[in-house]
Amino acid sequence: MGKVAQLIKLGDTMTATRLRLTVAIAALLLGVSPALAQREQVTPEQRIERLEKQLRQVQRQVFPKGQPADTAGFSDEPAATQSSFRTLDDRLNGLERQLADVLRQSEENGHRMTVAEAELARLRTDQEQRLGALEHAAAAAAQVPVSVPVTSEPTQKPKPQATSGPKPAPAQVAEATPVDPANDPAELAYDEGFQLWKAGKYDSAITTLRAFSSAYPKHRRASWADNLAGRALLDKGEPRAAAEALLANYRSNPKGERAQDSLYYLGQTLMQLNQPTQACKAYSELEVVYGPALRAELKRLLPAAKSDARCS
Repeated sequence: MGKVAQLIKLGDTMTATRLRLTVAIAALLLGVSPALAQREQVTPEQRIERLEKQLRQVQRQVFPKGQPADTAGFSDEPAATQSSFRTLDDRLNGLERQLADVLRQSEENGHRMTVAEAELARLRTDQEQRLGALEHAAAAAAQVPVSVPVTSEPTQKPKPQATSGPKPAPAQVAEATPVDPANDPAELAYDEGFQLWKAGKYDSAITTLRAFSSAYPKHRRASWADNLAGRALLDKGEPRAAAEALLANYRSNPKGERAQDSLYYLGQTLMQLNQPTQACKAYSELEVVYGPALRAELKRLLPAAKSDARCS
């Protein structure tokens, strides 16, 4: 019985101890829970107030007066005064006027350039058509068999082989001009070729005249020499070669002193090749290109030449 009593007493003691621990834990929980609940129940307004307090603390350290100015830290003065605004506006207006003037001038220059290009294209087309007609005539002449007999004796006086064209004797005299060999060796070289042609020595004349053109390509007599070489070929009885030489002299130096003569005698050559239509084109080209500047001798010969070719 004594042991049982002791065990019962020990159990009661343990139960009492558990009870006290339970009460202590409950009391502890009751003391801590209000603080936790109060912490968990912080409202947004409270949080905003806490942030505002922290921001004011930062502002007191950063800004002299404790808070930023209305201009967010910039000067209280306005960004631009009325006078500075008017000045800037005037400058912008001036720039706009200058830009408008530049655009207007650019448009006017563009219009002038367009007109000039159109006129240049028209002139180029017209010139190419005329030269193309002459080249076609020369090409057609090169395909026609030559029926003119070759002169066997080069000592006779030069005269045209065709009976339908005008006699070029007056024009031949115009090729001879006073020379002063002592002052200009080129004049002596040209005169040598002229005298050979005048004497009917066409092969020697052609060789001498071509040598002159090679030695003095920039001399004023170069146009004379090339023209006379073409006429020598014509007088020699080689109208195809003559047409090529005369056309080349006209095309290479249209402002040369004997370029218009080459164009006239090109028409004569085409008549020998039975090409009256092409000869009329050469005569028309002669009148259009040179007009009032045509030499008096050619003006005198041209009507009869056009009549022989039955030019309209």
